[in-house]
Amino acid sequence: MGVPLDPDMFTGCPPVAAPIRIGDKWTAKIIRCLESGPRRFTELQTPLRGITPKVLTESLRAMERDGLLTRTAYDEIPPRVVYELTDLGRSLLEPMNAGCEWSRRHLAELMRARESWEAASLGT
Repeated sequence: MGVPLDPDMFTGCPPVAAPIRIGDKWTAKIIRCLESGPRRFTELQTPLRGITPKVLTESLRAMERDGLLTRTAYDEIPPRVVYELTDLGRSLLEPMNAGCEWSRRHLAELMRARESWEAASLGT
């Protein structure tokens, strides 16, 4: 074993979940959809197959609350609403790209490890 873990290693960290919801199912995908520019709600629904309007609305509101995107409503008939990444939201693109690159390089290895572990677990 190595050096014992510092019992205060998380002092100063918030006691709740991470401040942004990047780990949820939809946030990263929504960020990718908005990467090339502003989009309307219905445009976002197209590539996000499987997301319900309710969940998309909740995700967009949470992302707006966290400062990751802006929502602009235009006083038109019919009403038009556009979502766009903020600079803070755009700052997530680089770490997301790093995660995608890691997955491209290591996903097969990770899946083999998972299958080996599951096979060994079933044998016990």
